[in-house]
Amino acid sequence: MQRRFTLKALAAAAATLASLSVAPAFAADTIKVGVLHSLSGTMAISETVLKDTVLMAIEDINKKGGVMGKQLEPVIVDPASNWPLFAEKTKQLLGQDKVSVIFGCWTSVSRKSVLPVVEEMNGLLFYPVQYEGEELSKNVFYTGAAPNQQAIPAVDYLMSKEGGGAKRWVLLGTDYVYPRTTNKILRAYLKSKGVADKDIDEKYTP
Repeated sequence: MQRRFTLKALAAAAATLASLSVAPAFAADTIKVGVLHSLSGTMAISETVLKDTVLMAIEDINKKGGVMGKQLEPVIVDPASNWPLFAEKTKQLLGQDKVSVIFGCWTSVSRKSVLPVVEEMNGLLFYPVQYEGEELSKNVFYTGAAPNQQAIPAVDYLMSKEGGGAKRWVLLGTDYVYPRTTNKILRAYLKSKGVADKDIDEKYTP
């Protein structure tokens, strides 16, 4: 399923580039695709799989003739689970390697590190996982679910008779952007449904 999704995303990226008439992408012999996933450090166990998925999709597309008669060329970098390094590698991909599109990031903090660079250099980022919302950029395709599509429907179910009619809530998460922002949204939503503050607790791990 992940591979099919990435194939569609790559095709969408190519179509977007074509519609924007991005000259460097189609003047060259290949279309360069940046792959910005951690291959070392704490996030490697999750992001290496995404890197492999992008490469499989590129291989599959190239076997079918590529995009608009051109082969896709992956350019792989390792931001090493280091959030400032994500920004540096993005500058390298867009400025030095001249990629036409980037597939990358996992955590929200890595995305937020990359975002100013992508916007300043007018790049295009495909972000592959769920995120906390409250962010919109013309330079980013947010392909994952936001809280109103994922967390809030789960809360609605748990509050329902079928879901057990939950009355008291503990909002858990690791201590960074995505859990804290999502839990802020969930707390506000629960209060709008009549749940008192005393019945909502939040706990975070380092």
